[in-house]
Amino acid sequence: MALKTGSFYEFGAFRLEPSEHLLARNRQPIPLAPKAFDLLVFLVQNNGRLVTKDQIMQAIWPGSFVEEANLTVTISTLRKALGDKESGSQHIETVPKKGYRFVVPVREVDSGTAGTPQPEPTPQPPAPERPPPGTELQGSPAPVTAPAATSARKRGRHYLALTALLALAVALGTAAYFQFRRLMPPTEAQPQHSLAILPLQNLAQDPNSDFLSFSLADALITKLDYVSSLSVRPSSAVEKYRGKIIDLKAVAAELKVDTLLTGGFLREGDDLRITYQLVDVQGEKLLGRGSIDLKYDNLLRVQDTVAAQIIRELQLKLSPAEADRIKPGTPVSPLAYEYYLRGVDLHGQHKFPMAIKMLEKSTEIDPNYALAWAYLGAAYTSDAAFELGGREQYRRAQAAYGRALAIDPLQLDARMFWANLLVDTGRVEEAVTLLREALRTNVNYAPLHWELGYAYRFAGMLNESIAECERALRLDASVKSNGSVLNAYLYRGEYARFLSSLPEDDDSAFILFYRGFGEYYQKDWNRAASDFDRAFELDSSLYTRIGKTLSYAISHREPEGLGILHDLEKEIALRGVGDPEGIYKIAQSYAALGDTASALRVLRSSVEGGFFPYPYLVTDPLLEPLRKEAEFAQIVAVSRRRYQAFRERFF
Repeated sequence: MALKTGSFYEFGAFRLEPSEHLLARNRQPIPLAPKAFDLLVFLVQNNGRLVTKDQIMQAIWPGSFVEEANLTVTISTLRKALGDKESGSQHIETVPKKGYRFVVPVREVDSGTAGTPQPEPTPQPPAPERPPPGTELQGSPAPVTAPAATSARKRGRHYLALTALLALAVALGTAAYFQFRRLMPPTEAQPQHSLAILPLQNLAQDPNSDFLSFSLADALITKLDYVSSLSVRPSSAVEKYRGKIIDLKAVAAELKVDTLLTGGFLREGDDLRITYQLVDVQGEKLLGRGSIDLKYDNLLRVQDTVAAQIIRELQLKLSPAEADRIKPGTPVSPLAYEYYLRGVDLHGQHKFPMAIKMLEKSTEIDPNYALAWAYLGAAYTSDAAFELGGREQYRRAQAAYGRALAIDPLQLDARMFWANLLVDTGRVEEAVTLLREALRTNVNYAPLHWELGYAYRFAGMLNESIAECERALRLDASVKSNGSVLNAYLYRGEYARFLSSLPEDDDSAFILFYRGFGEYYQKDWNRAASDFDRAFELDSSLYTRIGKTLSYAISHREPEGLGILHDLEKEIALRGVGDPEGIYKIAQSYAALGDTASALRVLRSSVEGGFFPYPYLVTDPLLEPLRKEAEFAQIVAVSRRRYQAFRERFF
């Protein structure tokens, strides 16, 4: 079915406008991600006909390797948007082992005529009565002549046409407004309380149960992520306190929270006792305490019990949607849940290969636990980026996120993790749409704001990137402890501000690399080389190897630096590693080492791969050796076009 320009579709209470990317129900817009919207249009245009899965894949994901789970998730999203489950009606029929069929009647309407009032014939004025001869009064109006009547009809037509144009302008303005509202993130609101849930103390000092210390705290944190009136510190911020003696005031000050939850656990065979206390640190009072005695195979009960007490003691007000989200979930196999907790613990320690093994086992035992799939996807993604696992791990990650969202379409972590993967694999526009929609579930979820700032950075929206990251920091000052850095400061040329934004007490290889990178921009060569070398000694990963080549550039050991870059390029090509931002840094290193041809080749790959920060590209001093090259101007033009298209679409 070919769609006329400006046409739209109506079915039931719904109106679908492809040209405006708008789905509305009873005139209320319904947000949909780009691929979900495209699929709905495709199904509606083929109303009543069976469309196979292959036909859908070719139409919606042409030229891309996409798991069937993506289609399942997208269909689930559409059914939810159309209210199939709530109303009992069915818009999309599943044809087992074949495909899908849109089964409700559809009417195609040409918006050029729909709803436009048609002008009625202008009534002819009655012939005036002529006074009797000789009785005309001086100054009486002359009879209406034919030219005067014609003029009146013209004025009537002009009036009606103007009315129609005004009505159309109002309709278009309203649609544009709702489209703008759909694309823009929701307004920030201040949480009532800030809370840190610290790792539990292993009271028996049993090393076989150590994983419960961090993973049970993480489970509770994840449970409370949906409560917008509470700002909960992420697991990455509290991981460092595992096994430590806690000074409540010092920890609260460091994490910038007013409330702490601490506790411990004691395991004896199959019996487990958990004790906890909720403390108002500022008011120096105990808000609540409790103990839970349970069998080891009932671990899932812990997060539900403690979350309910936190909400009650802090007197938090929940929306109906939030209350529904934190209800006890579907039962999970106890063994699968244990493997999940072990995987989360290993992921928190950045032991990604072992985390993958635990989480794969969890999903194998119980394939219906959404969080296990979400964290498995995160472990695959981390392994792909930091351990150079490459395209195979990206493929597995995408499939895992698809499984997670097929089970639970509103799962916050799965949506955030998937958005991160989309950014790293060149699909920034899809990521931004996904993140803005996720923020409607909890506008105060700081990691989502930070991730949105990360996506904006790839698109060159540096001011907007900083604004989102600073918003995340206002909500949760510890959010940057997840291993990310605020690169937009660096890309905007604010080198001192960038360095001061790095965590002072973090000497991990990743942070050491970025400290050296900031110092390199400041031309503080000795410190930069020292930090690059230390990072490389700690961990030979993608970024630390790039740092080592810059260290060689400082010491004029170009052949050794070029050798590392050539090997790194081969490895990236072989494994299909994403991260176009990292590839951009390889281009910078080639430029620093004097290999202009390689620098241009890799720079083009980075920009075409989804890293197109045009304002940074045209001012980056590390690319100065390339600026006289004709190919550099071509690459800049590619970056500028996508940057401008992104800015027009989202801002």
